[in-house]
Amino acid sequence: MKTKKFTILHSNDMHGDFLAEVQKSAKGKKSKLIGGLALLSGYINKVRKEEENVLYVISGDMLQGSIIDSEYKGISTIEIMNYLAPDVVALGNHEFDYGLPHLLFLERVANFPIVNANLYIKKYNKRLMIPYLIIKKAGFEIMFTGIITEKVMDSIKLDELVGSFITLEEASAETGKICNAYKNDDIDLTILLTHIGLESDIKLARLLKKEWGVDMIIGGHSHSILDNPKKVNNILITQAGVGTDQIGRFDITVDDDTNSIIKYNWKLIPINEKLAKPDKKLEEFIEKFKKKVDRKYNTIVCKLAKKLTHPKRETETALGNLIADSFVDSAQCDVMLVGSGSIRLKNLGPLVTLKDLLACFPFDDSLSRFSISGSRLIKMFNHIMRKENRNSEGECYQVNGSIRAVYSDSTKSLKSLTINGVKVTSTNFYTICLQGYHIKNSKEYLNMTSEELTESKESKVVTTSAQEVLEEFLRNNQNIKREVEGRLVFKR
Repeated sequence: MKTKKFTILHSNDMHGDFLAEVQKSAKGKKSKLIGGLALLSGYINKVRKEEENVLYVISGDMLQGSIIDSEYKGISTIEIMNYLAPDVVALGNHEFDYGLPHLLFLERVANFPIVNANLYIKKYNKRLMIPYLIIKKAGFEIMFTGIITEKVMDSIKLDELVGSFITLEEASAETGKICNAYKNDDIDLTILLTHIGLESDIKLARLLKKEWGVDMIIGGHSHSILDNPKKVNNILITQAGVGTDQIGRFDITVDDDTNSIIKYNWKLIPINEKLAKPDKKLEEFIEKFKKKVDRKYNTIVCKLAKKLTHPKRETETALGNLIADSFVDSAQCDVMLVGSGSIRLKNLGPLVTLKDLLACFPFDDSLSRFSISGSRLIKMFNHIMRKENRNSEGECYQVNGSIRAVYSDSTKSLKSLTINGVKVTSTNFYTICLQGYHIKNSKEYLNMTSEELTESKESKVVTTSAQEVLEEFLRNNQNIKREVEGRLVFKR
């Protein structure tokens, strides 16, 4: 029996989390640096020196989440990732945020392979990226392929040339196609890099045929923190949270005769200065970007009365309330829905610079107002507040201050919906304002077709830049504060 030990390091959903942060102890006396790409790179370099057969992989969403990324439209991120030298990377939904043509440009900037099996140029039935990669290491061959499903399609609705086999069943079939065509007796290990969320990874694993020989699914998108890998259909499934405060590590032993993992150990490794020394060269490289961004964006926008937080996107937050309220005056609407996922910081303030603001709300988008019936509005709130939507993979919302909505998880229904204290009635009409991204995906996210949204014919583009509206609101409302006040209430 010929066996070999491999170490697989993996990240996902890094979202431009370039810089280390100071973490204080519980008593506030001691502090240490955590996260950041310089420390992460230091640990990866350390493992590469200590272990003989090391692979580093990333399961999507390298882009977005920081002003350094958005200022350079991801070019800075790819240059920094080149420094980390991942062996293989899969696409996440945010790789499409700057548009499909720009993604193809970024792919050429990358010094590392990007794999995806199920995105196609529809007209020519050709895959957009290389569908698989076989890495030869220590006399063994390891095959990687990448999968992404519905979540990426939300980002590329405007790119009609590109389509995908997007359901889990279709993604499973595409995985089978790659394995059937390219996996042979020489392939010792097969790893699927996904960006579809942990629950979808588990469902996908159940669909994969044993004969295809997939050994691992290393995923992303749901930002899941695990104590141990899941094992479904004899496939190990894991991911590594979000950002750069941690990295996943597999130490595995592979049998060449059976092409299988016969022993494994997995840990989620916290990245801090006690673990490894920062990569000074990378630190200097990132600092060049940071200095340019700081010079341009370190102007003060406002001072809030206190720090506002956005700890979870599935519930009402103080920061979410402020942002939703900031759009209401401009939109002149009854209901403002702000995608919780478009708020990218967990804390903002008290002092807010333009850099902070753009990092908090990086996705500039239009806002449009519609007039819909109360029955449709109730249907919409029933959909967005349902329990199965609050699973880290659903699309959740923050609402303006005039809204009070109560949902019962036990009856799976909306118990009450009021605007300025008045009950919403089925026959009355109400104005609602939405971000362009959610309009394009209204059926999936809001249970509302575009025809239903526009049937009253009363629609208007309120602004082409939500970012500019938010900035002006904050500049003109100093020392403002918000609390969590029961705008969205979930009862058992």
